[in-house]
Amino acid sequence: MKTYIIYEGPSLLDGQPIVALAQIGSNNTKTGNQLQTYIFRADIDPLEASRSGEDFSICGNCTLRGVAHGGNEGQARDRACYVVLFQAPLGKYRAYKRGSYSRATDIAAIGRGKTVRIGSYGDGLAVPERIWDELCSEANGHTAYTHQKNTQPHRFMTSVESLGEAEQAWDRGERTFRVVKSVEQMVKGEVLCPASKEAGQRTTCVSCQLCAGNSKKGKSIAIVAHGNGGKKLRQRLETTNDLTQSDAHNRV
Repeated sequence: MKTYIIYEGPSLLDGQPIVALAQIGSNNTKTGNQLQTYIFRADIDPLEASRSGEDFSICGNCTLRGVAHGGNEGQARDRACYVVLFQAPLGKYRAYKRGSYSRATDIAAIGRGKTVRIGSYGDGLAVPERIWDELCSEANGHTAYTHQKNTQPHRFMTSVESLGEAEQAWDRGERTFRVVKSVEQMVKGEVLCPASKEAGQRTTCVSCQLCAGNSKKGKSIAIVAHGNGGKKLRQRLETTNDLTQSDAHNRV
């Protein structure tokens, strides 16, 4: 799949060197054929960045990063993120270091007529807003998520793992994408991700596009913990989302 460099420069999260790539096309059955974007350190491979904690440059305050240990093998301990680092991120990083990707001369053209997924790996707020503005300027839509303080609520969903975090975001006027242990933990104002297994995968992200921040009106989105880090995340949600079914449905 054709991949372009759309940004090389300092991370807006800590000033360290990062790179953002745009890949045209995807085989992901949940997202559909979205344009995928990957953000990683330009000088450290994703596995090393994870175990050393240097992935803060592209993940920021996301608690799913796990605990850095400074070793020479593996990834951060208790990492609960769904992204499998030794697959696409590591492969993309190595190809980038080999010089396999060309720099985009027309970022808008890359996104033209497509649905853009901001942050297939990495947090979009690490990259200057102008990059996403250009990539999405002629696109058919986008999905985007952030674990940081959301300075771009018009474009990004605020990713949270607890009801308390969600309520704080709602008070700020932001829509959220919340991971829950089970559908019984959802509350009023949330809708189950239509592309999730629990919803019968009625659609794909390409067709749905509800996860477009406040640029798409509607309820906040909830999804049951899944993927590579799903087991660890469900264990964590035992405490952070500790609501009974009746409690959850009575919360506003």
